[in-house]
Amino acid sequence: MNQSKNSGIVEQFVNTVMGVKPGNQQQSPSTLIANTQEIDIKAILVYTIGTTLQILVMILVLLGMEKLVMFVEDSSSFPSWFSTLLTGLFFALLSIRSRIFSLLDNTRSRQTYDQVIRPRWSPPPLVFPIVWMIIAVLRVISSVLVWQQMNHQFLVLPLILFVVNLALGDTWNTIFTVERRLGAAVPVVILGPWLSAVVVTAIYWQTNPIAGMTLSFSCVWLTIAAVLVFRIWQLNGSEPLYPLKLTLVDK
Repeated sequence: MNQSKNSGIVEQFVNTVMGVKPGNQQQSPSTLIANTQEIDIKAILVYTIGTTLQILVMILVLLGMEKLVMFVEDSSSFPSWFSTLLTGLFFALLSIRSRIFSLLDNTRSRQTYDQVIRPRWSPPPLVFPIVWMIIAVLRVISSVLVWQQMNHQFLVLPLILFVVNLALGDTWNTIFTVERRLGAAVPVVILGPWLSAVVVTAIYWQTNPIAGMTLSFSCVWLTIAAVLVFRIWQLNGSEPLYPLKLTLVDK
């Protein structure tokens, strides 16, 4: 009983930190389903505009952080380590809550994962927020190393590509977790979060090899996640690999 209680406490803590809501908190009297094979052009435009705006906002935030850190480092009121602490906290916020800069619905929920047919080797739901917590820590460490290597600048290519990777991951979450578009989620996870993570890791590695090695674990996990998304798509009907028009129906 104590073990079960401790497991529940750990699960609650992890879900709280990562902002994951249990499926039963997301239940509603209606749901969106695809009744046609027609492509949803409006959804593609929303994803594109939403992702682009999120990237632009986060780039502006990078600029703001650069100005703030410059002020802190030029001021004699702060200790020399304070700018590094501030930068680490900033990257922690981006890594865990980048979705606050998104106009799309980026609710983190287990509902879709709990309800779809999954392969036997699929990890239990709790594994995902735990792994993403670990990746968030690795992202913070690697990004701070890159920031230091780039003379404490934020508006540099590696960090800009980093926020692009975060935005693409948030958009994928909208497509798969929120809207349950299992077909569209397949090419998006490959061309979005996975490919951009590989690019960011390579750029980080060129900038600071330790930063690249630190971030490389995210590529391993995203490879597993991409294969899982593909298998879920296969096991649940193999709908077209583009967003279908959805209709609101009562449950």
